[in-house]
Amino acid sequence: MTGFHYIDIFATKGIEYLIVIGFLFVLIIFWQILSGPRQRAANWARGRMRSVGHWFLLARDRYYHQGHSWAKPEKGNLVKVGIDDFATKFLGAPKAIEVPQPGSQIEQGEIGWRLKVDSRKVEMLAPVTGKVVAVNKKVLEHPELLERDPYNEGWLLEVETPKLRANLRNLLSGRLAREWMEDTAESLRRMLAPKIGATLQDGGLPVNGFARSVWPENWDEIAAEFFKTKAEVEE
Repeated sequence: MTGFHYIDIFATKGIEYLIVIGFLFVLIIFWQILSGPRQRAANWARGRMRSVGHWFLLARDRYYHQGHSWAKPEKGNLVKVGIDDFATKFLGAPKAIEVPQPGSQIEQGEIGWRLKVDSRKVEMLAPVTGKVVAVNKKVLEHPELLERDPYNEGWLLEVETPKLRANLRNLLSGRLAREWMEDTAESLRRMLAPKIGATLQDGGLPVNGFARSVWPENWDEIAAEFFKTKAEVEE
């Protein structure tokens, strides 16, 4: 066809395309270097968490007591214990934390520690039986860590338990833990339905410490229902 010329773009622009592709490749590698270990650690941490009911997080490598405490096996018969994301969102940051001293004995399903929130103390149940060998002094000095990072920096006790497997059999993990937390979230939704506007922040997530806003007079009694224990009112 006279008057028209076929131009092979790939033949004439091939070098330029290779240069652009090479530049993008180098840019990706450079960004990964800049991100460094912190970004990789953050990505790993997110991978270890699972959102349940779009409200609460469960760490995948923990075993959960239905009183909203958790246990994480360490070396040998050592176990770290703490409280779950539901408890931290329910209560918000405590003013103080009372824990047993190293050498003390704790029992699974019995009172393990107390959280001081406003003028009240909320008791929580220990997830395992054993001897306390260490306490997290950092979280005692900075109780806000319990709210900010309950599964890692906010751990409470390290416990030596001679019957680790027996203890873990009484706890929930994996699918059972997810189903339990989904049931808990659904029960909470039904309770919050009449007051949902005052409870949720933008995006439909519970505001930390929402219990005190929703039930200002008896939030500790509601906490006792969820934590399966009794709350004390400080004189």
